[in-house]
Amino acid sequence: MTLFKEDKKEMPDEDQNHAETSKPTEEPTAELSQADKLKLEVEDWKDKYVRLFAEFDNMRKRNERDRMELIKYAHEEVIVEMLNFLEDFERSLAAAKASPGEVSTIIKGLEMVLAKMQQLLKKYDVREIEALGKKFDHNCHEALMVEESPDREDDTVSEVFQKGYTLGGRVVRTAKVKVSKKPA
Repeated sequence: MTLFKEDKKEMPDEDQNHAETSKPTEEPTAELSQADKLKLEVEDWKDKYVRLFAEFDNMRKRNERDRMELIKYAHEEVIVEMLNFLEDFERSLAAAKASPGEVSTIIKGLEMVLAKMQQLLKKYDVREIEALGKKFDHNCHEALMVEESPDREDDTVSEVFQKGYTLGGRVVRTAKVKVSKKPA
């Protein structure tokens, strides 16, 4: 509110004279009531601004809390499904300890658990990066070794040490590979 009073003080005399001459028929009490109306309007706008700013700040804080909670619990659904695999492996281990001679049953159980895990990864659009025999791509592959090979083309993946994966088309882990080069 003091800002407006100071602005009026800093206004040149010409503008004050112009304001006075533009409304010669108004009485001084009308100017005061007009000034009071403007002061009330300024106070009203100031109040609205303060409330809007507070509302915006509260919304920003609420969004930040929601975002942090989303990050914290984003993988909850996947973790709950992974618990099924943990329990399946625990049951397989208990069965293996109970009857150590039945290897084929244990293998079949582990194959079932592996198939369920592969279905889960497919459900969440996790795909294996095909690397063996493919042209080396630095975006998908990480070369750990280079070997000279006369029977392979340059920059061809000849061995995969660790598989790579994509999530929704985005590489989340590169494949660790050996790359072939033609002898010099």
